[in-house]
Amino acid sequence: MSEPDEFTPLFFNRVLLTVDEDDSTSTQRAFRYAVTVARDYQAHLGVCSVIESQDINIYDSMTPSKVQEKRDAVQAVVDRYAADAKKAGIKDVTGFVGEGSDVDDTILDEIIPDFQPDLIVCGADTQFASHRVAGTVSVQLAKKAPASVIVVR
Repeated sequence: MSEPDEFTPLFFNRVLLTVDEDDSTSTQRAFRYAVTVARDYQAHLGVCSVIESQDINIYDSMTPSKVQEKRDAVQAVVDRYAADAKKAGIKDVTGFVGEGSDVDDTILDEIIPDFQPDLIVCGADTQFASHRVAGTVSVQLAKKAPASVIVVR
């Protein structure tokens, strides 16, 4: 087997971290990984989360203040991770909050085209079964995303 003539190193300009407000263990591990990569490559870090429609019951969905409470809670989680990334030395951090019935589709259709990451980092989603099947978001992102995906346990 011959050696390649050139070695082309990977370089990440934009790293997107997906945050699941319900799964703190894998999200914190994914955060540490994403911050390390973003710091090492001096990359722009995006932090995103999605408000899941199924998390808001029909009665609350008709009450604007209840829906806004959920939005505010998810935004607070994203803001906290963004602030922690800045404390860790990441200079360029942007937060994204999407809304939709499917987390992976919202990330794929709305957040990724807007941010255009070179690498997506997500937790394994194994701690809490808030999704129908644990790990489905990370699996779908790995299958469908136009960028490399790292799933952190």
